[in-house]
Amino acid sequence: MSDNIKNLLQIMRSLRDPKTGCPWDIKQTFASIAPYTIEEAYEVAEAIDHADLQALKGELGDLLFQVVFYAQMAEEQGAFEFGDVVAAVSEKLIRRHPHVFTDAVAGDETELHRDWESHKLAEQREQRTSDTSILAGVPKAVPALKRAAKLDKRAASQGFDWGTAEGVLNKIAEEATEVAEAVEGGDPARIEEEYGDLLLAVTSLGRHLKADPEEALRRASNKFEARIRGMETLMQQRNTGWCSYDLAGLEALWEQAKSTTKEH
Repeated sequence: MSDNIKNLLQIMRSLRDPKTGCPWDIKQTFASIAPYTIEEAYEVAEAIDHADLQALKGELGDLLFQVVFYAQMAEEQGAFEFGDVVAAVSEKLIRRHPHVFTDAVAGDETELHRDWESHKLAEQREQRTSDTSILAGVPKAVPALKRAAKLDKRAASQGFDWGTAEGVLNKIAEEATEVAEAVEGGDPARIEEEYGDLLLAVTSLGRHLKADPEEALRRASNKFEARIRGMETLMQQRNTGWCSYDLAGLEALWEQAKSTTKEH
């Protein structure tokens, strides 16, 4: 173990020391820290999105600290320690890459992905003997769009799939029609249900297009934000505001902002 890692682990022990540690760190639990872990992961993604390697270094450090925090709390309970976490992930990576660490022959990307999922399912079934579903282990705590993509991928790995992007597009058209019918019926519960089915079908399309739905929507949202801010810049230059424009005027501003703004 490197001196830097040893030093970090010692810092964590000091922070959690019941007598001389930090009061905030001492009172934390697995549950209280979990939201911070999710936040740190998103900040890593944001640094990558901005191609800011200096920021990425710092954000990765923050994310690593989350792992160290969990490991320290687990060690205090006699469950496991940081070295066990490292050993477990090392063993898992070797097991899931037989084409790298054994004489197994690597297939194409599709075969590699299928093998990875097979190893993952086998591991999860060993850990969750009461749940033998192909969907076992897909967490409910992840963002809904990410979870939908994971569920779709699991089902598709067993052949439950529309087959092609064209097939999914047809399904999307079908779901859109059902949304329209629900809107016409006016039942809020059914409208939400059909809208959810439409989102699920759109998520499945991402897999066929090899586009991550979470990443695609994030980029689209960034682009939308940049253009809205571009519109507001134009308004400021003209000493106007949102209420100064009708829809046609706002659409004209939107088109102008499209030509002058970039995704952030």
